[in-house]
Amino acid sequence: MMTTDTVAEHQPFQAEVAELLHLMVHSVYSETDIFLRELISNGSDALDKLRYEAIAAPDLTADGEPPRIRIVPDKKAGTLAVVDNGIGMDRQELIDNLGTIARSGTKSFLARLTEAKDGAGLIGQFGVGFYAAFMVADRITVTSRRAGTNEAWTWISSGGNGFDIAPASDDDAKRVARGTEIVLHLKDDAKKYLETYEIERIVGAYSDNIQFPIELKPEEGEPRQVNSASALWQRSKSELKPEDYTQAYRSIAGAYDEPAMVLHYRAEGRQSYAVLLFAPSTKPFDLFEPTRKGHVKLYVRRVFIADDADLLPGYLRFIRGVIDSEDLPLNISREMLQNNPQLAQIRKAVTGRVIGELESLAEKEPETFTKIWDAFGSVIKEGIWEDFERREKLLALSRFTTTSGEKRALKQYAEALKPNQTEIYYLVGDSIERLKSNPKLESATARGIEVLLLTDPVDAFWTSAPLDFGGKPLKSLSQGDVDFGLIPLLDDGAADKEKPAAADEAATIAVIKDVLGDRISDVRASQRLTTSASCLVAGGTGQDRALERLLAQQNRGAVTKPILEINMRHPLVAAIAGQQDAARDLSLLLLEQAQILDGELPEDPAAFASRLNELVLRGLGKAV
Repeated sequence: MMTTDTVAEHQPFQAEVAELLHLMVHSVYSETDIFLRELISNGSDALDKLRYEAIAAPDLTADGEPPRIRIVPDKKAGTLAVVDNGIGMDRQELIDNLGTIARSGTKSFLARLTEAKDGAGLIGQFGVGFYAAFMVADRITVTSRRAGTNEAWTWISSGGNGFDIAPASDDDAKRVARGTEIVLHLKDDAKKYLETYEIERIVGAYSDNIQFPIELKPEEGEPRQVNSASALWQRSKSELKPEDYTQAYRSIAGAYDEPAMVLHYRAEGRQSYAVLLFAPSTKPFDLFEPTRKGHVKLYVRRVFIADDADLLPGYLRFIRGVIDSEDLPLNISREMLQNNPQLAQIRKAVTGRVIGELESLAEKEPETFTKIWDAFGSVIKEGIWEDFERREKLLALSRFTTTSGEKRALKQYAEALKPNQTEIYYLVGDSIERLKSNPKLESATARGIEVLLLTDPVDAFWTSAPLDFGGKPLKSLSQGDVDFGLIPLLDDGAADKEKPAAADEAATIAVIKDVLGDRISDVRASQRLTTSASCLVAGGTGQDRALERLLAQQNRGAVTKPILEINMRHPLVAAIAGQQDAARDLSLLLLEQAQILDGELPEDPAAFASRLNELVLRGLGKAV
């Protein structure tokens, strides 16, 4: 009896693959060309892996066959084959690679793909390009033989409930001596992809810079190469045109947008390496996936080594491209990459060049830089927290929405400081609209002081570090004492709101403290408020309230007791000392409305509503 390893077997798809295939089979995407780009890219990866493994095991390429990808249209059979002589797959690898998506964030990807009008870019960015073939094929047959093994296997699926896998027939096994053959049985409306001019058009548009020869085997005649197969990053900048870079970017990054920034240079000296990097113009949907790494590929003398070598810090993970070293050993392992001093030097130098290029764009092409910042600024700001060495540069590079309504650099902010203003003020929150209505801005607004309005989650973290810009410390309006006394008011009307209070400050504070007890850490008269009655702030040491709330939501800390600041000129506050019967309700109301204005709920919403109703009825002269 034959074992399960040698007989045909039907297996179901992973649930996420089944859902993805349903989208592909019923696809209405206009850019179906993507399927060929993705299959060619997969073939290139397989050839890269073979070349890398052959460094340690030369027997894998002992047959002397040159690396290549071959495209074979067959109009009579209605099939299109994409064949590579790369590393190939054994039975288990076929099951793992073509039956599952081993990546976190798949659900998020599927949701975005379902919503997208055209998912071509998403498919390429997420690395599930093989399944795009089901947009044009109603059945796919994959025959593969792992380099160095004697067994070939065949995988067949119609994109339905699963796939069949079995040992390859003698003819198929003889034909596929090493590598992978993918045969697409094209749908009736996809037969145009059997035309040689269509195939050449797609290869020229998306795969011309694949390093390996891509051959087109017409039904009559000999195979001929249809791509340039050149490592563009090794060529001189003077030889290249903007469209060459766009094509290379789309091929390397698997993207459809235009690159917003291109950085191409060769480093010489203690180390020699070529660099070709791109900043996309659109934000990938999985930019904040915890498992997402950079997309800069490491080559050594044109041999692909790894695409996860951490060649740039995490806050530059949106950068795509290639670094090709002339000095690293070809047999360097992925484990050795983590601690290799040469690679660490390359990483440091290239990081500096990327930041320098962004600085140059910000100065010379501000519109282009704004496009990059709008897409990736929230990621770049992670570096202010993580990269102490470059903190000053990253602060200068950053752009912030302010109370002026504009997005400004700190240099612009510093040039517009008010007389006697010695600090740069900011406020962290959930949205620009909510921050603009925050009562903590009132006294600053009355003096025309510009305030940075920070709404990205990372803002709560990087602002917790002691920072200054041009000798001016950054100061949160939600933390510690604020004194605007030396900065003049804009008009006399505002001055009326800051006249000394008629109420007894000490007596009022004592009453409120007695009522609120341990709900708050302190009560004090506010320098922040001009029209509102109260607000909540954090102490001068420790964490800002925005960071405390964010960490608490992630179960990484507790929220400390806030300080209640009161506006001694507000009638509600002034009434407390003289209203013994209502003092408790008024004191609680000051706390609860401050919580609401900070985006929090009162501890007891029902009690708050009841208390508010009672105070309103009293004001209307109604019996309670």
